[in-house]
Amino acid sequence: MASSCPVKLKPLKKLLTLRELWRWEGKTVVFTNGVYDILHAGHVQLLEKARALGDVLVVGLNEDRSVKKLGKGPERPINRFVDRATVLSALSSVDAIVGFSQETPAELLSQLRPDILVKGGDYKPEQVAGRESAGKVVIVPLKKGYSTTGIVKKLRG
Repeated sequence: MASSCPVKLKPLKKLLTLRELWRWEGKTVVFTNGVYDILHAGHVQLLEKARALGDVLVVGLNEDRSVKKLGKGPERPINRFVDRATVLSALSSVDAIVGFSQETPAELLSQLRPDILVKGGDYKPEQVAGRESAGKVVIVPLKKGYSTTGIVKKLRG
């Protein structure tokens, strides 16, 4: 029987304990974040590239109420937080997931202090929220033609 809570979804307190363990073990912790509402090949590619930059990939996942604040549309998120976390948990590139309710993960990053912060190519390093809390920021080029917003528009079309 499947667990009701995705196995890789961690409460912040537990994640911070794991972060200390990873630091002690000398592991490079990579962080990225997003909504991951309808997981597509672009997301998978970004997550795989992010994971390749270090030993551990932590994904900050927008909770439902923060998705509403982002202005992606009244119908978003399409998939509930726990469902989005379940799908991300199935990816081998993802080691841990943590939810956050703010519009940006800046507060979360100030506590986690990852070695590397990864964002997609639609950002410039100086636009990345929480960048001052990471060792370095890496921008990964986006896979052309992949966008959840685009998929939603096409389905409505």
